[in-house]
Amino acid sequence: MPFFPAFILANAGEAAHVPLVLLLVFGTAKVFAEICERFGQPGIVGEILAGVLLGPSILNWVQPDQILIALAEMGAMFLLFRVGLEVRASELFRVGKTALLVAVLGVALPFFAGWIVLAMEGAGRIEAVFVGAAMVATSVGITAQVLASKGWLEHRASKIILAAAVIDDVLGLLVLAFVSNLAKGHVDVLGLTATAVLACGFTLIIAKFGTRAFQRVVPEIERNVSTKEAQFNLALILLFGLSLLAVYVGVAAIIGAFLAGMAFSETADRRVQDLAHGTSELLVPFFLAGIGLRLNISDFASGSIIVISVILLIAAALTKLIGCGLGALTLGRGDALRVGVGMIPRGEVGMVVAQIGLSMGVIPGPIYAVVVFMAIGTTLIAPPLLNYAYRNCAPRAAEEDFTLA
Repeated sequence: MPFFPAFILANAGEAAHVPLVLLLVFGTAKVFAEICERFGQPGIVGEILAGVLLGPSILNWVQPDQILIALAEMGAMFLLFRVGLEVRASELFRVGKTALLVAVLGVALPFFAGWIVLAMEGAGRIEAVFVGAAMVATSVGITAQVLASKGWLEHRASKIILAAAVIDDVLGLLVLAFVSNLAKGHVDVLGLTATAVLACGFTLIIAKFGTRAFQRVVPEIERNVSTKEAQFNLALILLFGLSLLAVYVGVAAIIGAFLAGMAFSETADRRVQDLAHGTSELLVPFFLAGIGLRLNISDFASGSIIVISVILLIAAALTKLIGCGLGALTLGRGDALRVGVGMIPRGEVGMVVAQIGLSMGVIPGPIYAVVVFMAIGTTLIAPPLLNYAYRNCAPRAAEEDFTLA
């Protein structure tokens, strides 16, 4: 008889398949998270490794089907919503100038590094710029999970990371739009300008006026609604609504989710925070394990692919560390290191860019595998590096002076 779980999966009926896969992914992720915690590593490393174990790389028991993809996307949205609930918009605006410099340097250096590495390996111009674009955007969900779980969200460096990641996402969108146009043979300047205005306008308006608006609206709605959990229901409507709007204006849904949480941050009661935390505890493991599920070790049979993968991984980590760290250097070496490390993970963001390039026919399969390796590698090394960078920081420490920002 085949190994027991594989035998069950192969013989499970349609009705049993979904709960069985959910059990495998969630259960394995939590077991691996506990093992990592016992060895002093962040639990999210274990949850990503659980996906690697269950996926095509090792056991090949689970494939990222539509159900798991949907759960992963919801997990990322609820994670960023929960983080947003703990952040005040005014605090992000206070670090806005530093965050802008961090984001710009953290986009420029990785983009040109990815381009140069692929060009030196003999890749074509379009292929090289697409890889550069895949190295641009930070996957803030990974860093946010570590910061939230360790109680470090109140530190100045954490505020800069979150603000820079939002700006980073907008800049990454513009880079992706540019290279996509380049691949089609022309650059639509008017379209790029419209996308930039929409993305920046949406982000600034929600961040600036969202909290103020909901401080007025939520109490009024609560007085006129008799449904239980009215405030949480309203929060969910806001979460899904802003996530949808974010996609329509061109930025990631998780940015809309983060802005929704931030808009609700000064209105939400303890009950809303507890429910959001519980929901994210259920869904986030699917987001993290989903990253690991996308890795297939068999794609790295060629020695040259392994060499390119390692070089690109090192370049991806160093360019974010150096670029973003330089942007925050006026805050001191400690905060510069924290910001640089916090911006390293690419996660699902880098893979989405690579998938677009693959679907357009400008990135071949082996290079797609290289980008996936880079995205997952940066995601795995970031949590231990964050532990080191924040080693002298007390959980939920009082905020430092922001005058330098």
